[in-house]
Amino acid sequence: MAKSTLFLTITTFMCIVFLANAIPGGRTKIKDVKNNQEVQELGRYCVEENNRKVGSNGLKFVEVVKAESQVVSGTKYYLTIKAISSKGGENSFFDAEIVVKPWVHSKELLTFRPGKGLK
Repeated sequence: MAKSTLFLTITTFMCIVFLANAIPGGRTKIKDVKNNQEVQELGRYCVEENNRKVGSNGLKFVEVVKAESQVVSGTKYYLTIKAISSKGGENSFFDAEIVVKPWVHSKELLTFRPGKGLK
C-alpha cells in the first residue's frame, strides 16, 4: 500500500511538472540559436522582407542572437536580429515577429522594429 501511494504521488508530481513546462501557447526559448540553421534562415528572411516592404536594401543580415517560439496557428517566432546598414556602420539590433505555417508553405512577417539587443 505504501509503495503504491508513493508511486502515485511521484507520478502525479511528474505529470504536473511536465504539463507546467509544456503549456500550449506559452513562449519557449530556443537554445543554441547561433547554430540553428532554421532560425538563422528566418532571421535572414525577416531582414529581406523588411527591405522589400520599405523599398530599399538598407539592411544586411548578420545573425539572429536570441529567439523564442510560440505555438499558435502555426509557429510564431520572436527574434532578436543583428543587422548592419548596407552603407556600412555599426551593428544594430531589431526585434521581429514572424508566423510560419509549414503545411501551406507560408511565412508572414508581422513586425520588424528597432530593438535593444540582448536584454
